[in-house]
Amino acid sequence: MDLILWRHAEAREAKPDEDDLERPLTARGERHAERMAHWLNRFLPDSTRVLVSPALRARQTADALGKKLRVLDALGPAATPTQLLGAARWPDSREPVLLVGHQPSLGRLIALVMGGQVETDGPAWTIRKGAVWWLRHRVRGGVPDVVLVSVHSPDRV
Repeated sequence: MDLILWRHAEAREAKPDEDDLERPLTARGERHAERMAHWLNRFLPDSTRVLVSPALRARQTADALGKKLRVLDALGPAATPTQLLGAARWPDSREPVLLVGHQPSLGRLIALVMGGQVETDGPAWTIRKGAVWWLRHRVRGGVPDVVLVSVHSPDRV
C-alpha cells in the first residue's frame, strides 16, 4: 500500500480571534500547492483516495489537485498518528491514500512507521510546508517493510 503525506502549503498567520481552521493559504502557498499538485498528478494512480483535514489551508492545498477528495475531522491539526493511520486504513488498504494534513501530526506518523516511534506526543520528523512524503508498505519473504519512495518539496519540483 502506498501512503502519500502532503503537508499543507504556507498559510497566513492567524488574525486576532480568528479560528485556526480558517487560515487561508498565502499567495506563495497557492503557488507551492499548484506546483506540488502538478507533480503529484503526474504520478498518482487514478485509484488514489484523497483525504483532507478540515482546515481551510489543507483544503485549498488539496483543491490544487483537481481531484475528488474527502474532508475528515480526524485529520485536523491535533490528529494523532493512530487517527491518521486509521483513516488511511494503513497498511491494509488496496488503493493508495493521499493524506493532506499538518505538522507535527504527519511528522509523528512518519516517525512511527519509519522509525518505530510509538508516543503520540513524541518527536516528529520535520516536513516542510507544502512537501510530499511518499511511503510504501510491502511484505517481502513474509516480513513487513516500509520503504520511503520519494520526498519532494515545492522548491524542488
